[in-house]
Amino acid sequence: MVKPNTRLQVMWNRLLAVVEEQGQALIRAAFSPIVRECGDISAGIFDLQGRMLAQAVTGTPGHINTMAEAVKTLRNRFEIHQMKPGDVFMTNDPWIASGHLNDFLLMMPVFHRGAVVGFTSCTSHLVDLGGLGMGPEGSDIYDEGLLIPPCKLMDQGILNTLLMDIVKANSREPIANEGDIFALIACCETGAVRLAGMMDEFGLDQLDGLADYIIETSYRGTLDAIAELPQGTWHSVLTVDGYEKEIDLHAALTIAEDHITLDFEGTSGLSGKGINVPLNYATAYSVFALRCIIGPDIPNNAGSLAPFRVTAPEGCILNAQAPAPVAMRHTLGQMTPDLVYGCLSQAVPDLVPAEGASCMYDLPLRHVPEAAMTGSGQFALELVFNGGTGARPGLDGLSATAFPSGVWGSQIETSEAVAPLLFNRRELRENSGGPGRHRGGLGQRIEVQSASDADFMVFLSVERVLNPAKGRHGGLAGAAGRIRIGADGAALAGKGEVRVDAGKTLIFETPGGGGFGPPAERSHQDVQRDLEEGLISQETALDIYGTTP
Repeated sequence: MVKPNTRLQVMWNRLLAVVEEQGQALIRAAFSPIVRECGDISAGIFDLQGRMLAQAVTGTPGHINTMAEAVKTLRNRFEIHQMKPGDVFMTNDPWIASGHLNDFLLMMPVFHRGAVVGFTSCTSHLVDLGGLGMGPEGSDIYDEGLLIPPCKLMDQGILNTLLMDIVKANSREPIANEGDIFALIACCETGAVRLAGMMDEFGLDQLDGLADYIIETSYRGTLDAIAELPQGTWHSVLTVDGYEKEIDLHAALTIAEDHITLDFEGTSGLSGKGINVPLNYATAYSVFALRCIIGPDIPNNAGSLAPFRVTAPEGCILNAQAPAPVAMRHTLGQMTPDLVYGCLSQAVPDLVPAEGASCMYDLPLRHVPEAAMTGSGQFALELVFNGGTGARPGLDGLSATAFPSGVWGSQIETSEAVAPLLFNRRELRENSGGPGRHRGGLGQRIEVQSASDADFMVFLSVERVLNPAKGRHGGLAGAAGRIRIGADGAALAGKGEVRVDAGKTLIFETPGGGGFGPPAERSHQDVQRDLEEGLISQETALDIYGTTP
């Protein structure tokens, strides 16, 4: 066991403060609402070997845990002895970075006393990279936009202007893209300056000793947490809506003495649409789910991630190979925590929540095709809203809460400011939380229409429309998601392109989380509180809980 060291612990805490400043620099400088308002980012500090030492709390598992591996790849792609102060490397390759083209990952070497001592890195979402745009309609990666292999974005502080021009020329939102890239650069630079300053303050020539302490302490702590679990193998199957047909996700979770293995053998094959998931992204969310239960108080870094291993057969929908379309990889990737919890709930039934809405309701909107002919009324915007989480073993689920994505949710005012849209309503959805001893979190009802006389397009790729979140240990399922045009309109499929005519209202209702434990065991006081707050109807109180108002 690593002995506590006060000096090293203070420096570790300083690193955690540095990455938070990194993350805030990115959010404050970003142009895109999904970054500035929703926090769709990651930021981290890495040692000379490319091992993640600290990550900003703000961010998503899909960005953070993929970044943890991507830096190793970039570090090995470029020779350290050829790196110069001011260099910044970049890629949006889905199989290296964060699973689809719209996420840009940057890595910057940190110089201290003339030598590279480590790296800063960050990821954020760019709203549009051309092609068919954000949506599941692409037939391969080349339909989905501009792919940039690992390259140098800045050379000794000088911007690669040709690369920037190419990115802008291949986007419906060139100014936003340019601003977001500069925000990413600022994030890396902030981390580099603060890290070098910390090393000066503590008289460090290199990070090796601190890095070893952080990683070894975190690794041993995670092993101790694993040792408290029963050993064995558990299986789970989660059926999700899919695109052309329903999809079965399979998992086998094996808890051993010093590691945990997750295998997706048996999972359905690839889709012809862009809901396929690179394994790096499926791994990021699966391991995040496990870490929420196993050693959740241990900081997330290379040490605490090391005991977890994820495998899948090539060509299954959770291990898509290039050039499969992957634009909406989060549609299924964010379902993997519920799949994993189906296994873990058998091993530790009193620790695992019920199923939740899981996949965020990510609704890319943009102008109709004919707007390009006139050059007016063009826009691209990505709305993000969340459903309810599953009820917990001792508490109700959280309403309208981002889990597992961590993307907070779009702000109405900001969205209206950057696109010709008008939001008429946003409220919690009554009766959407699954009944149980502990109630599932509620989803939302949102209504939006064009603020002008123009039509607009929405590109749907959401889950929990056909297969709602199931309850656990006697809890009932939450409400399924529903999307329609107009209050009297028929329910739309969860996937596909939809045109919303001027004057019409797009109504989408996000799913609720499943309940935990039998509804009959919910206290009278809790039912009455739900009634008073408008979370359930009088009919539900009587029919499900047997309580009269």
